[in-house]
Amino acid sequence: MPRRVEDIRIDDAPSLDTLIRRLDSAGGFSAKEVAEGVDVLTGILRDRDMTVFLSFPADIVATGTRGVLATLVREGYVDAVITTCGTLDHDLARAFRPYYHGAWNLDDAALHRRHLYRLGNLVIPEANYGAIIERKMQMILKGLWKQGTRSLSTRALSSAIGEAIPPTAHSSILRAAFERKVPVIVPGITDGAVGSQVWLFWQDHKALSLDLLSDEQTLSDLVFEAKRSGAIVLGGGISKHHTIWWNQFRDGLDAALYLTTAVEWDGSLSGARTREAISWGKVKATARHTTVEGDVTVLFPWMVGAALERLRT
Repeated sequence: MPRRVEDIRIDDAPSLDTLIRRLDSAGGFSAKEVAEGVDVLTGILRDRDMTVFLSFPADIVATGTRGVLATLVREGYVDAVITTCGTLDHDLARAFRPYYHGAWNLDDAALHRRHLYRLGNLVIPEANYGAIIERKMQMILKGLWKQGTRSLSTRALSSAIGEAIPPTAHSSILRAAFERKVPVIVPGITDGAVGSQVWLFWQDHKALSLDLLSDEQTLSDLVFEAKRSGAIVLGGGISKHHTIWWNQFRDGLDAALYLTTAVEWDGSLSGARTREAISWGKVKATARHTTVEGDVTVLFPWMVGAALERLRT
């Protein structure tokens, strides 16, 4: 017999996990997708023999979702982070300076005159982004140069930034990754402020090079040494593709959760569902997988909270 649709009860102030389970019983639309996503996420986090890749773009690091990502790294649920250069930018800047609430409809010309950047409905003072990144990065790069470093992978660069972030910055992804020795790989390293600072430093230190192939070797080792592999893929872009691309060399991921707002009918990678990845051998046909449509900043904290509640009981 098919399952009956059950009405959602909220009058008893349910916990996150209880509410997610009730969304599953409700049977309707995105509610059921989110509940299925929590099931997949819980399975990935529970499997200690699974090599877990966490992939996300930089914009969410400018929001409070950064704390959720840092928690997953800090508590040992993640074996590798694959992201964009802006993650390094925002994580470093926010470790020393605050970002602020704004609005979508602010006057951007007026913001520009006041040296304020708008990122969606956030506002970032120019001095809290570019200036602090320049100062900290030049200090980090000078230190590495004095130590004899002449070649840098993005893994090594991310680790050096994490080491320079104070241990008290508990919401820092890079600090957590440094402490847990989790590699942070940035395939598009020059597409951001940190990458620009490396280029600027290179102007007077031409012996310095970026070794991206060393990063690829790190990913190769992770993929081929994995008993099983799983991916938590937030959004899309280069970090998503790098995650699933490397896993095709081991015949695909054993588990995959995608969370995206992008549509699939324009053929974009960001909107491609997990089922499409099966045709490329990037996700196994036998894998537990699902795509959840929705805003990461809304859904992912709920989903991680519910999954961790299950794991801790």
